[in-house]
Amino acid sequence: MSTASTRVPEGRYGRSSAARSDRTLKIVGGVLGALLLLLVGWFGYHYVGQNKISAEVISFEISDQAVKVHLEVRKDSGAAGYCTLRSQAESGDEVGRADFRFEGDATRIDKVVTLRTKARGTSAELLGCHAD
Repeated sequence: MSTASTRVPEGRYGRSSAARSDRTLKIVGGVLGALLLLLVGWFGYHYVGQNKISAEVISFEISDQAVKVHLEVRKDSGAAGYCTLRSQAESGDEVGRADFRFEGDATRIDKVVTLRTKARGTSAELLGCHAD
């Protein structure tokens, strides 16, 4: 005597619930991946495309109560903003921090600024620049 199969013939009654859930997971994953890609692109554009002021520390000279910093600033013509500098002691404690403003039509500014410190600093660090 032969036993009858309890499985339905394949393709006869539509997709199984497992196939439907796999398709749903693929769609949800694709949508979430596209949203993540758009978010990363938006942040990248905002950071690179909208940053109108950038700078770098060329050199610095240390004294007991101040640090003289040679700063090179590149900006859009007419853009105004500021750059934040700090100095740290040998122990790692912050001994000075200040914002220096830059405005005007020049696109490249070489300037020596003086960062006053409360103790002898060992470094000059550019923390960042921001447009107004």
